[in-house]
Amino acid sequence: MKRANVIMQPLNWSIIGLGRFGKIHAETVREITGVHLHSACSRNAQTLKSHASDLQLTNTTTDYQDILADRTVDVVSIVTHWKDHFQIAIAALQAGKHVLLEKPMAATLEQCLQIQECSQHSDGKFMVGHICRFDPRYALARESIMSGDIGTICSIHARRNLPTVAGNIRLDKISPLIGDGIHDLDLVMWMLGRRPLSVMAKNVRVHDFKYADISWAMFDFSDPAADHETIAVIETNWALPQNTPTVIDAQMEIVGTAGQISINCGETGLKVQTLKETKYKDTMYWPQVTDQRQTGILKAELEYFAKCIHHDLPINIITAKEAQQAMEIVLLAEESAQCGQLLPISPSG
Repeated sequence: MKRANVIMQPLNWSIIGLGRFGKIHAETVREITGVHLHSACSRNAQTLKSHASDLQLTNTTTDYQDILADRTVDVVSIVTHWKDHFQIAIAALQAGKHVLLEKPMAATLEQCLQIQECSQHSDGKFMVGHICRFDPRYALARESIMSGDIGTICSIHARRNLPTVAGNIRLDKISPLIGDGIHDLDLVMWMLGRRPLSVMAKNVRVHDFKYADISWAMFDFSDPAADHETIAVIETNWALPQNTPTVIDAQMEIVGTAGQISINCGETGLKVQTLKETKYKDTMYWPQVTDQRQTGILKAELEYFAKCIHHDLPINIITAKEAQQAMEIVLLAEESAQCGQLLPISPSG
């Protein structure tokens, strides 16, 4: 007997925060089977009009409450400024929407905890967009670590650096540690399966922006129960030379007692060299071919969330608690950089 095909109603998906990355979300949503790009919102009316025109999207508003009040909207991507996440996420969860909240989860630990609590009582599913969890390079590295292929981990050095032009766009909005360092902190905790014991961080200011251009943070990930020492260093430098060819200089070196793992996301496999410049093109995260984003890790992330909604599956690749802990500890790293002291980290969060 043939199994009957299950026909799923398309999910109506709305973008709250149709800026640069919100537009990328929208372009990616359009390419997902079983999903319909329904509407979008931005407080900037001019940007909203421009991006909506490119997307051929007519259902737009400058007030996110209009989207939350629309009963036909099933899912929202919240891609606003990170300090606006809390209010919008709480309102969306209370409205019963499925919520994909871009990282970082919120501006404070207290806000993260309140969002996590609210998500547990909402009719909608909730996920924080830690895109690197969906990168097969890091996921395969984690599998090797968990299988014991390189023995016990002794040290990890992660870097996620940007050329000055890209960094300067961000430095009045978010710090390098919170903007990018949180990715690698989350990945290290995911790979090791534990929280660090302490952090010592340092900021270096190169230009006159709200946030310092460079941050390094050293975390003690030693496991007292196993009597083994482990150190992790996270480097975020948004002041690389302007002509640096990479999209983002993201690399990770993991050294164990029986081997080593090297991850290089800076060389994308596609280098375009002209008389004026040399650039690596994005082939992994949200590559665009003509006007379509048919593949990439962002698409995999959004497809996963849509699948969990369609089939009522638990969100387990990145949980709300894990996202909350990543933000909790990166905020401690920022505090360490500001006070110049090593700060202990509680064993549970």
